[in-house]
Amino acid sequence: MTTFALPPGAEATAPPEWHGLARDEVRLLAVRRDGLTSTRFRELPELLEPGDLVVVNTSATLPARLDARRADGVVVPVHWSTELDDGDWAVELRRPDNDGPDLGIEPGSVVELPGGVRLTLLAGHPDPARPGRLWRARTDPLVAAVSYLTRHGRPIGYGYLRDTFPLAAFQNTYATAPGSAEMASAGRPFTDRVLVRLLARGIPVVPLVLHAGVSSPELHEPPYAERFAVPEVTARLVTSTRHAGRRVVAVGTTVTRALETATDDDGVTRATAGWTDLVLGPDRPARAVTGLVTGLHVPEASHLRLLEAVAGADLVDAAYRAAVAGHYLWHEFGDSMLFLP
Repeated sequence: MTTFALPPGAEATAPPEWHGLARDEVRLLAVRRDGLTSTRFRELPELLEPGDLVVVNTSATLPARLDARRADGVVVPVHWSTELDDGDWAVELRRPDNDGPDLGIEPGSVVELPGGVRLTLLAGHPDPARPGRLWRARTDPLVAAVSYLTRHGRPIGYGYLRDTFPLAAFQNTYATAPGSAEMASAGRPFTDRVLVRLLARGIPVVPLVLHAGVSSPELHEPPYAERFAVPEVTARLVTSTRHAGRRVVAVGTTVTRALETATDDDGVTRATAGWTDLVLGPDRPARAVTGLVTGLHVPEASHLRLLEAVAGADLVDAAYRAAVAGHYLWHEFGDSMLFLP
């Protein structure tokens, strides 16, 4: 697996707009077998070819952080991750200073949420017998997650951010389907002008939805099951693009996970909806995705295995060595990579 050390000052602490840059002016490292090229994200259309296909995740970010009061009176962050099929929530209860999950919780614990709502932690999620970072929880009274979070929540943020930022800073330009706990951040540098230039160059942009749950920046766990939907038109174009010998470029690990879940052993992508717990790696390489736009992931992150499943370990390792040497910026407001293996 790719290994590297994150150098001091490599974390993006604010959106590029706070530094006077447009979203599409972050740096982009184009990674191919024949070499690496550093440019700006706005040049993405020129790095692709007519007939290539770009697939984006139109899930919109919810303000998924809530302030909760424990039984001892201490106020702690609760990170909502997803709403389950029966209306229960999957949540992460954090330590008071938000430096990691609280792993000392007992089943049956109750915290008070805004608006007079009580949240009872029922059992570990996804394995009820093994409580860990995430919990299945139930609200009293029952509330719909999207409307409740919209009224009472704020965006999830971690310690590397120097300030709090509005929800708009955590939304992608094309986001239309509320449901993600955290931004599908590979798509953040896309702007209207980048999308128009892609289309004018003969590079279609098609949607799918995968609602991203809370990440595990402290524990480096693989993603849990997430809700997704690959529509028929996207599935058809992915299959026909591959049959034509052109590239299918996924924007982010969420798109890759959804497309690969919807692609059979025969390489045909089919319209699919539901939950995916697929984790890509050396024993399950990519079948549908042949190009990848991604942000920069921290050392030991499980997403690095997904990158290797698409681009190969050697190319990913070379890219991260170049990013460290070139002082690229990490995290959701940082720089980008384009893998074209």
